[in-house]
Amino acid sequence: MTQPSPDGIDPKRDADPDTDRMARAAWQAVQRERQAREEPEPSLGARLGQIGILGWTIVVPTLLGLVLGHWLDRYFNTGVFFSAPLLMAGAAVGLWSAWKWMHRQTRRDRQ
Repeated sequence: MTQPSPDGIDPKRDADPDTDRMARAAWQAVQRERQAREEPEPSLGARLGQIGILGWTIVVPTLLGLVLGHWLDRYFNTGVFFSAPLLMAGAAVGLWSAWKWMHRQTRRDRQ
């Protein structure tokens, strides 16, 4: 008879794949919990810094699109023909870059 692991999970106990999958999921949850307890919580300043970076990441491209659109509208005397689409394009670029930044941070935190 085999001895159970220190976590109390005996992977050879049952041949049932569902039970084995559940045991593996439970073991992974325990490991995540242990890791979360060992890692310190980010400070308030670090969290506010992340919010600020995300805000500027979205706002700067949006404003650049608006300024460029406004300049083109004044140059060609077209009303809001360029301003509206460039505002949306700037917002899309900002949101996309913020999304990429968040995923890079998440990946970096997991490593």
